[in-house]
Amino acid sequence: MASSDTAGQNAEPLTADWLRRRFAGPRRLVGVAEEGTPAQLTPAAVLVPVVQREGGLTVLFTQRTAHLHDHAGQVAFPGGRCEEHDESPVFTALRETEEEIGLSPSRIEVLGLLPEYRTGTGFRVTPVVGLVQPPFDLRLDEFEVAEVFETPLDFLLDPANHQRHSVEIAGALRHYYAMPYQGYFIWGATAGMIVSLYRMLFDSPEDQKVY
Repeated sequence: MASSDTAGQNAEPLTADWLRRRFAGPRRLVGVAEEGTPAQLTPAAVLVPVVQREGGLTVLFTQRTAHLHDHAGQVAFPGGRCEEHDESPVFTALRETEEEIGLSPSRIEVLGLLPEYRTGTGFRVTPVVGLVQPPFDLRLDEFEVAEVFETPLDFLLDPANHQRHSVEIAGALRHYYAMPYQGYFIWGATAGMIVSLYRMLFDSPEDQKVY
C-alpha cells in the first residue's frame, strides 16, 4: 500500500506492473554528481533489487562489513567495479549481486537504468533497477556482506523520509540524503540513488545534477 505522499502523486498502487510501465520507453538520464566529485572516476554498477513480496514491494539492501576499504559498515546496494570483461553495467550489476549475496540472475527481471551517480569517493555508478521474484535463497559473501535487509518501497519513495544532512570534510561542508529505517541508516550514495528513482518514477522537476 502506497504512503499518503506517494499515493497523492500516483493514482495507482505501487505494483510490479506499474514499475514496468514507468520504465517503458526512452528516458533522458541526467547524471548526478555529489559535491567534491574528483575528475578521475572508476566505473561501477549496482543493482537496485525491488522484491515482489505478497505484502507489497520492498527494496533489498546489504550492510557492508566493517573491515572493507571502501564504504566499510555502510548500507549499500549489491554491486561493484566494472571489470574489463564485463559486457555492460547490467552485466556488472548482476555478476556482483550473485557474487555478494548469491542471488541468481534468473530471479531478476531488469527494468532499466537510473542516471549515472558520481560519488565524492571516486566512482561513477550505474544503478540497474530489477524486479526480484521470490522465493530465493541468499548466500552472503561473509568478507564483504555482514547482513541483508528489506525496506518497503513506499517508505523509500515518500519524500517525507528523504532527510537532508550535512557533514564537514576537510574544511568543506558536504550535504547528503539519509533515510533511517528501523535501526538502519540508509544514506550517502545509496540514498541519493533512491532519490533518483523517486524523481524518475514521479517525473520530479527538481534539478538532478547535484546532490
